Amino acid sequence: MLLDVVNVKTTQDFQLELDFQNGEQRRFDMRPLLTMRPWDRIASAQLFHLAKVAYGTVIWPGEIDIAPETLYDDSVPL
Repeated sequence: MLLDVVNVKTTQDFQLELDFQNGEQRRFDMRPLLTMRPWDRIASAQLFHLAKVAYGTVIWPGEIDIAPETLYDDSVPL
């Protein structure tokens, strides 16, 4: 089952606090991805904090996004 992200909050340590459409709140650690393409382009705090929700997932400027199923499967409950 595919769950859409409905809200995102970034933290100072490159975590995403996510609200999913089923009401779950989860935390996703972006740090391992920030060394890989295309996420290495948002490895600065200034760019990382531009995260927003669109199309049911988290996106950043420059057409950078991450699959919502990855965000759900690889996150931990808050």
